[in-house]
Amino acid sequence: MDTKEIIKKVRKVEIKTKKLTNNVFGGEYQSTFKGRGMTFSEVRSYEFGDDVRTIDWNVTARYNEPFVKVFEEERELTLMLMVDISGSKLFGSEDQIKKNIVTEISATLAFSAIQNNDKVGLILFTDQIELFIPPSKGRSHILRIIRELIEFKPKNSKTDISVALEFFSSIIKKKSIAFVISDFNSDDYEKPLSIVAKKHDLTGIRIFDKFEEEFPEIGFISMYDQESKNYKLVDTSSRKIRNFFKSEYLKKRDFFEKLFKKSGAGVISCRTDEDYVKLLLGYFKNRG
Repeated sequence: MDTKEIIKKVRKVEIKTKKLTNNVFGGEYQSTFKGRGMTFSEVRSYEFGDDVRTIDWNVTARYNEPFVKVFEEERELTLMLMVDISGSKLFGSEDQIKKNIVTEISATLAFSAIQNNDKVGLILFTDQIELFIPPSKGRSHILRIIRELIEFKPKNSKTDISVALEFFSSIIKKKSIAFVISDFNSDDYEKPLSIVAKKHDLTGIRIFDKFEEEFPEIGFISMYDQESKNYKLVDTSSRKIRNFFKSEYLKKRDFFEKLFKKSGAGVISCRTDEDYVKLLLGYFKNRG
């Protein structure tokens, strides 16, 4: 992909997701993810109805009239996106692969964050950390994140959720908003998930395709596993084989939902042909 094509794709994603942010998500994001608490702003003269507990007695004594402390919400937060870029992200049907949905959701969340003056960081992972972009602000920073989501070529193709969670936990010390965006074709991430969820505001966004949910009956097909890099000839007319694929899919889905809910983290599941806008908006409103 040449530079002009990359810039064109980045711009296309920016236009779509920024419009969504401005028209739909801005207020919902702010009401959902609160600041770290109240911080002192200034003192002013006491007015009828003010809480007497906010009186600043030192200033009151100095000027011989009542003054109160004014507090404001410490709004600035950090949003961290942990994005799975393993081989399975290239799977999809009906002209929509998982990678495209992942990029658009990530960009929408990023623009929502900077609209509220929050920092945004990115972790791209497979079964290792492929790229880390430290949290920062500004449009150019978000455009860099989008560019990496579009063009970054991972070294590995497998998935390990625990690697991303452990790295995030070691590198981000203050409480943050964190989204893990993946198809969650991974096992054994319960312990790092529990650690991250206790300290941070964590949400898992599971991206899947309808053919993973219900395998089609279309005879013999050659399937290429993006993660193992192997071809397999599969007879989709066999009910046993279709049931096997469905069973594996349900096992991964249930494992994801059970662990995230058990840890107190948020859960979103988005099919590639679904409207992710409605799903995100519904999630924000239910939490707000």
